[in-house]
Amino acid sequence: MFESPAYAASAGTAATGAAGLIVNVLPFIAILVIFYVLMIRPQQRQMKTHREMIAGVKPRDVAVTTGGLIGKVTKVDENEIELEIAQNVRVRVVKSMLSDVKPYGSKPAND
Repeated sequence: MFESPAYAASAGTAATGAAGLIVNVLPFIAILVIFYVLMIRPQQRQMKTHREMIAGVKPRDVAVTTGGLIGKVTKVDENEIELEIAQNVRVRVVKSMLSDVKPYGSKPAND
């Protein structure tokens, strides 16, 4: 009683052919470009600066680990560094776990 008949759309209203394909794919391409510009590119740049910072660490620099330890770098190996976190207290840290490196001349924590 309250039902109305459903009519099929005519063939002329739907986009057809190559133009229809472009119209349907263009929003997805735009989303991918925006995603790359806003998310992927800045992350790659940040990773590059972090790798350069880790490669440039040298003795007497002040380093901060991801765990929050702050200390003076006393020895640098290929994959590890040695941090002096207090007088005569040294710990070995994997280089990739550094979050910040301040060049020599910066004031270390609690000194």
